[in-house]
Amino acid sequence: MNVTTTRVAIIGAHASPVGRFSSRTAEEIPDCLEQDILADVASLALKDADIAPSEIDAAIFTQNPPTTRQLGFATFMQAYLGLTCRGLVTEVGQLGITGGVAFDVAAAQVQLGHAQYALALGVVNQSAGDPNMALDNGIRAVGDVNFQAPFAVPPVGWYAFDCARYMQEHGVERSDIARVAIKSRLFSRHNFLAQFTSDLSLNEVLTARTIAEPLGLFEVPARADGAICLVVTTEETARKSNKPYVIVSGRGFFHEGYHQIGMQPQSMTEFKSAFCATSEALKQSGKVLDEIDIFELYAPCTITEILVSEAIGLFPSGQACEALLAGRTGPDGDRPINTSGGCLARGHPPQLTGLYGLFEIREQLLGRCGKRQILNPTSGLHTCELGNYNATLAHVLELP
Repeated sequence: MNVTTTRVAIIGAHASPVGRFSSRTAEEIPDCLEQDILADVASLALKDADIAPSEIDAAIFTQNPPTTRQLGFATFMQAYLGLTCRGLVTEVGQLGITGGVAFDVAAAQVQLGHAQYALALGVVNQSAGDPNMALDNGIRAVGDVNFQAPFAVPPVGWYAFDCARYMQEHGVERSDIARVAIKSRLFSRHNFLAQFTSDLSLNEVLTARTIAEPLGLFEVPARADGAICLVVTTEETARKSNKPYVIVSGRGFFHEGYHQIGMQPQSMTEFKSAFCATSEALKQSGKVLDEIDIFELYAPCTITEILVSEAIGLFPSGQACEALLAGRTGPDGDRPINTSGGCLARGHPPQLTGLYGLFEIREQLLGRCGKRQILNPTSGLHTCELGNYNATLAHVLELP
């Protein structure tokens, strides 16, 4: 099988609503165990693809948070789901890029001929665990343990630095950046998977308690759980199935060589990796940015959406807020960003966010998004990131 010409298709998918699993009723999730939650989601994804568990050859799971009770999760779920695979069964994990990597590896299994069908799937149920463990092992210690962690500089702190720097460099007000949170809710109010669906006013965003100056409560992601499964196969197999599907036409990755905010002088607001990864994905797809209809950009904070949209070339440096205010990135705009509501509204279970973004583009391309549906999209760009966007994984999805 020719790896360079074999294109991958997403032929099935299912996702749970994002939110706190531990706050749901006992009837809905009796034990609130990861394996039970994910098994239901995976079964519905297979049903969507109209295939049996026996047809799955590879299963790539996202690595669970440190609060997970069941270790050896991939091999446990392999047995729990009744899969017998000739391809790879494993867990992958690399902070915020984890979901994208799971999808990337599943796609590679198909391209290499190791699997006819492969799953990219995972579950996050961190609200059922010890919050102190999650805070210490899942947030604080991801920074340099000798440089950042002792001073309690978590990811939101990096983005707060970005925000302050961007405001200083471009003369932008916090209120301009804060409108990302309002726009996110305009999309999420019609997304049944979203964690937050109520509208926000600018006053509510600006007067909410500060989390990391200058970012407030509604400008950073809330703690969230979720579960999702994508089914991938070759474009040829998808075509023969007569099922609706989308194809992956381009993929790009770039790592700058910094860890988080880094220890050497650098631009905190340039996001070079986003530009390089996106450029490669577009090159592989044979498209230019202006031909992309929708954008699901990994953006944990308001400022992140501003910076990454400029980094990939959607808007000139310093002008993304102007485009936001003009409605260009909103429901009726020419460059809609994060139609799912993104990390701020749909929700941000960190290991899964990359998969939820891919899921949203698929649903948009297949015309399944109801009141938040973008008119006749044929292609979408997805990014996920590592650290302060020091690494980016990008995919272009298209209709066949």
